[in-house]
Amino acid sequence: DTVKGGDYRAREANVHRLAEVSNSIIDQCVAQGVPFAREYGGLLANRSFGGAQVSRTFYAKGQTGQQLLLGAYSALSRQVHEGRVKLFTRYEMQDIVMINGRARGIIAKNLVTGKLERFSANAVVLATGGYGNTYFLSTNAMGCNCSAAIAAYHKGAYMSNPAYVQIHPTCIPVHGDKQSKLTLMSESLRNDGRIWVPKNKKDAEDLQKGIKKGSDIPEEDRDYYLERRYPAFGNLVPRDVASRAAKERCDAGYGVNATNRGVFLDFSESINRLGIDVVRQRYGNLFDMYEEITDVNPGELANEINGVKYYNPMQIYPAIHYTMGGLWVDYELQTNLPGLFAIGECNFSDHGANRLGASALMQGLADGYFVLPYTIQNYLSNQDIWPKISTDTPEFEAAEKAVSDKIDQLMNIHGQRSVDSIHKELGLVMWDHVGMARTAEGLKEGLKKIAAIKKEFETNLFIPGVKEGVNVELDKALRLKDFITMGQLIATDALNRNESCGGHFREEYQTDEGEAKRDDENYFYVSCWQYKGENAEPELSKEPLVYEAIKVQTRNYKN
Repeated sequence: DTVKGGDYRAREANVHRLAEVSNSIIDQCVAQGVPFAREYGGLLANRSFGGAQVSRTFYAKGQTGQQLLLGAYSALSRQVHEGRVKLFTRYEMQDIVMINGRARGIIAKNLVTGKLERFSANAVVLATGGYGNTYFLSTNAMGCNCSAAIAAYHKGAYMSNPAYVQIHPTCIPVHGDKQSKLTLMSESLRNDGRIWVPKNKKDAEDLQKGIKKGSDIPEEDRDYYLERRYPAFGNLVPRDVASRAAKERCDAGYGVNATNRGVFLDFSESINRLGIDVVRQRYGNLFDMYEEITDVNPGELANEINGVKYYNPMQIYPAIHYTMGGLWVDYELQTNLPGLFAIGECNFSDHGANRLGASALMQGLADGYFVLPYTIQNYLSNQDIWPKISTDTPEFEAAEKAVSDKIDQLMNIHGQRSVDSIHKELGLVMWDHVGMARTAEGLKEGLKKIAAIKKEFETNLFIPGVKEGVNVELDKALRLKDFITMGQLIATDALNRNESCGGHFREEYQTDEGEAKRDDENYFYVSCWQYKGENAEPELSKEPLVYEAIKVQTRNYKN
């Protein structure tokens, strides 16, 4: 499922290992106290997620990720209490220190005092997440950034498959230009919720004008387009497929809100079949969150037509959520820089061109608990790296000076524009030109606009305050500098990959039915981009993909 969901662009060996250790993850989390849902008899319960026809996703109501975090945090806190781990909170890594060709430490900025501090180490592990906030509006927390990965890239680490960005189909639609982030509605809702738009254009226009509500449209006038197009998987098709289908309906004029950027996710059939108590037991916290944000209660009876009860549907639309691309790593999760490891979302290894639901949690837990603790031993067994290195070496000195100079340069621009205004502009260019549907012409235009934004950032940025102490605007500016670099990488990779696969959809390469059309003859590889200087084009290397256990074929979710 994972290989097929990723459109056969993942490294098969890594995915095989991920599947092998996945059962152990559940045992680990149960031992940490994660309150997974259970059947009446006490066994762990399962449900389906996109791209799979069997129920094999373990869950904790609609907040599995949060509960896993709490379990991991408590286990970590115990180790902190035991004195085995020291936490440095409110720090942000600014650079990696390379000594004799190995990663031997980092420079980090204390976000409270503003001071730069040096840390030496035997090896460096990055577990810093993805680059989704390049698009400004995403479902990621606002502090999420790609600066650690870009620091590694600037030191020579390969950035792999940056074009593979996931657009999640079930997010609360954008409702104005003052938003700073978007809200995800869990994919689990697609188990019992049905996605639809009106069959008739007139109904869609009435919805857009606010004349009608979703509950005013009877069953026979609803187009459950995923069930119609993909009868075998229905509403549980993978995310890239569901997102493109929603965009296609809205582009055709069938959007259900004032912006024409929304479709309905409806629980009427499930509530009528199972009862509101059962549905609320499964998704209560999601219903509450949706109501807090939109003032609409999806569990509230809104209408009755010909004896059929209709409840308020949710409005959803695709949004940036996850990034499958990231730092290149080998089978042992080491980058091409010796001693620098990357795990979780900040590496590229497991999801190919599209991640399936729940697989980010699966990869993060697998990498951290069951892969890296064993593979890093091979590196640490090298006796050369054990003498402790002082942080007074010339390499640490040079790395800290480079970061300090970068901060001074940004503080001394004294322009007119805030960080957020430039970031919003970047996000709009990324969404319009490097978003859900891409073209060669649009990508070239996007790259020109990103270059102009980079120049504007370097000449017209305004950062209030001073570099000492807390300065949130300075921290955001440092991240934005890296987001601009990442935006150029995403667009460059997307322009180079003349095919459609998973989350990377080039409009020139699609089937007659509007599905992604791969080119396995020319693009059956992992793209690895290497930094060649501030204003130089990055250099492309290729890692050929090798499949031994699974037959590479065209994805089919229709039957």
